[in-house]
Amino acid sequence: MLRLYFKIFKTGMLTEKLPKAKPAHEADQAVEQIGHALKTVVDRRFRGSLAIRQVDAGSCNGCELEIHALNNVYYDIERFGVHFVASPRHADVLMVTGPVSRHMEAALRHTYEATADPKWVVAVGDCGVCGGEFGVSYASCGAVGNVIPVDLTIPGCPPTPQALLQGLLSLCGRS
Repeated sequence: MLRLYFKIFKTGMLTEKLPKAKPAHEADQAVEQIGHALKTVVDRRFRGSLAIRQVDAGSCNGCELEIHALNNVYYDIERFGVHFVASPRHADVLMVTGPVSRHMEAALRHTYEATADPKWVVAVGDCGVCGGEFGVSYASCGAVGNVIPVDLTIPGCPPTPQALLQGLLSLCGRS
């Protein structure tokens, strides 16, 4: 046992020192600014809570990954008073992704009708905005606006979480 201790003392530290903490990145500051502005609007107009129902109408799941990133520890959208709900009956906003497939057309309309008034619809991603590379075909209705009324579009393939936050802020800031 003594030999082991001597070996440890003789060898010394082999790990690297921790790097010094870096200042906050510009993107981090932008997310914080957008988030706090969103929280101010949500507190004032929605009494502190904005509920979103996300609907995948036939996408590749790229947009969903970015939307799900809003709930991770980095963006943590719930600290700004925004949360996702499982039922359209509890939602203020429908966030729809993907070109609307023919099989999802009726389901999307039923979801829209089940959402209580007043409601907003946000088309997310290039496919939701204009149909993307799929367009209108035998299997696709194209853009979300071809099926239900859309209040806001957030383009991108996929849009970043920061762009999603900015879109929600612009939607909520409308009179």
